[in-house]
Amino acid sequence: MNQNSSAGNIGKSTINPIVIIGALFFIFGFVTWLNSVLIPYLKIACELNHFQAYLVAFAFYIAYLVMAPLSTKVLKVFGFKNGMSVGLVIMAVGALLFIPAALSRTYALFLLGLFVQGTGLAILQTASNPYITILGPAESAAKRISIMGICNKLAGGFAPIILGTVVLSDADALTARIESLPEIQKIAELNELASRVIFPYCCIILVLAVLAFLIYRSSLPEIDTDKEDELATSANQGKSSLFHFPHLILGFVTMFLYVGVEVIAGDTIISYGSSQGIKLEVAKYFTMGTMSCMVLGYVLGIVCIPKYIKQEKAMKVCALLGIIFSLGAIFTHSYVSVGFIALLGLANSLVYPAIWPLAIVGLGRFTKAASSLLVMGLAGGAVIPVIYGALADVWNPQLAYWIMIPCYLVIWYYAVAGHKLGRK
Repeated sequence: MNQNSSAGNIGKSTINPIVIIGALFFIFGFVTWLNSVLIPYLKIACELNHFQAYLVAFAFYIAYLVMAPLSTKVLKVFGFKNGMSVGLVIMAVGALLFIPAALSRTYALFLLGLFVQGTGLAILQTASNPYITILGPAESAAKRISIMGICNKLAGGFAPIILGTVVLSDADALTARIESLPEIQKIAELNELASRVIFPYCCIILVLAVLAFLIYRSSLPEIDTDKEDELATSANQGKSSLFHFPHLILGFVTMFLYVGVEVIAGDTIISYGSSQGIKLEVAKYFTMGTMSCMVLGYVLGIVCIPKYIKQEKAMKVCALLGIIFSLGAIFTHSYVSVGFIALLGLANSLVYPAIWPLAIVGLGRFTKAASSLLVMGLAGGAVIPVIYGALADVWNPQLAYWIMIPCYLVIWYYAVAGHKLGRK
C-alpha cells in the first residue's frame, strides 16, 4: 500500500480527521507556548539566573530526543489513533506534577513535570505529523501542515496571555520589593506566587483527559505504513536503514536547528522585553506578536503553496528572512528590537511545514521510524535556548541572539540543496 492508496482509504472522511488533528495541534500550541510565561515566572518564584530559567525549555524539549524511540514503540503497539490518546494521558500526568511542585516550590519537580509533558507530546507529534502529511498529495503537505500550524499558534498566542494574567499579576512590583523583605516574608511571598499555577494546570489536566477520551472514541481512521509496497516507492529498494536516506538525516539536523530558533523567538521574547526595560505586565503580550506573525505566514502558505510557490522555495525565503530579522533584533533597541523578534514568527512559519514532506518523501515502510527521528529533532528546542541563556549570562540577552544566524544558514542550505541529497 503506497501513500496515495493510504490517503485514498481515508476517502470522504478526510475533513473529519483534519478537524481532529487540528484540535490536537491546538493543544500542542497551548501547552508548548506556556513555557514563554513559565520561564520568567519560575525565574522569580524559584530565584533563578538566565541559564537556570531556560532549563524550562530544556526539560520540555529534551523529552523529544530521549523518548522518541518510545514513541515509535507506542505507535507500533497502539497505532496512530490510540497512540494519540496515550500521549494525551501522559501529558495530563505531567501537568499533575505541577501541583506538588507549586506547593513545595521545588524547581526540579517543575522540570520533571515539563519532561513528562514533553514525553506525551513526543508521542503525539510522532503520530500526528506524518498522519497529516500522508492524508493527501505530497506536494500540498505544507499547506495542510500550515492549517495545523494556525491551530497551534492561535493557541500559542492566547496561552501566555491567559497564564500570564494569572501568575504574573503584580510580578514587577514583587520583583522590585522582594530583595528588601525579611527572609520569612520573602519566602511567604514566593510561595504565594508559586501557588498561582495550580488552578490553571488543574484546568489543563481536565481538558487533556477529556480530549484523550474523545480521540479514543472517535472515528479517526488508521493509516498502515508498515505494509508500504516497496515496488511502488523506488526510493525504498535496497534500503535497510534510515541512514540510507541522507536527505532525511540532514532533515533531522535542520529540524533540530529550526526548533531551536523557533523556541527562542517564542520563549525568550517576554524575558527579553523585560531586559530592555519593558514591564512584565506589558511584555506578557509579546508572545502573541510572535504567534500572530506565524499565523500570517501560515495563511500565506495555505494560499500560495503549491499554486504560486513550491514548499522548498518558501522555506528558502523564510530562512533569509530569519537572518535579516535576527540582525535587526541585535542592532536595534527597545520595542523595535522586540518587534524584530516577533517578526521571526513570520520567518519561522513555513519551515516546519516544509521540512516534514521534504524529509519523509519516498520512505514508505520507514515512515514511522523517520517520523520518530524528526521528532527527536525537536530536542533542538532544549539545547539551543539553553545555549542562548548561557550566552545571555556571559554577554547579554540581546547579543545572545547571534546564535540564530548559523541556524538559519543551515535551514537555507536544506531548502536549496540539502533535501535533494541521495534522492534520484
